[in-house]
Amino acid sequence: MNFIVAVDEQWNIGREGSLLQPISEDLKNFKAKTMNKIVVLGRKTLQTFPGGNPLKGRTNIILTRQEDFSAGDAIICHSYDQLFQVLNSYCSEDIFVIGGGEVYNKLIPYCEIGYVTKIHMTYSADTSIQNLDQKSNWELIKDGVRNHFKDDIYFSFLEYRNNKVLPIP
Repeated sequence: MNFIVAVDEQWNIGREGSLLQPISEDLKNFKAKTMNKIVVLGRKTLQTFPGGNPLKGRTNIILTRQEDFSAGDAIICHSYDQLFQVLNSYCSEDIFVIGGGEVYNKLIPYCEIGYVTKIHMTYSADTSIQNLDQKSNWELIKDGVRNHFKDDIYFSFLEYRNNKVLPIP
């Protein structure tokens, strides 16, 4: 399993249900990496998508505690145990965790690769994920070039590898 995320310098990912800084190149990278794959996300993240609809061209697996929740042809899981049962039927390298904060922090230990867009700024935020640079089992394997977005905003595409992946139960 993998995850894909955009973070600022403090590993913040969002504020009030929105991305900190939408960057067109990041969104294109996200689409390219996740197209025709399985994406795992929480209900609140789904509600931030256009129309609150699952992503097209991907198998969407939504985590929610709401028993009566449905979303198009998405697969709905009401617990992590149920999610792990569903994930075991897919090829691990085709699975991408895409948010939000609670889902990332729970599932990152089960991920092998982290695709991180690092925005070289710090934003006011209310949601963050664990800082992989402070985790001994995570290793930076691809340090991307610094790209200019606009004004004084720069970003880099990074890749991390987890050297102690927890097996999906």
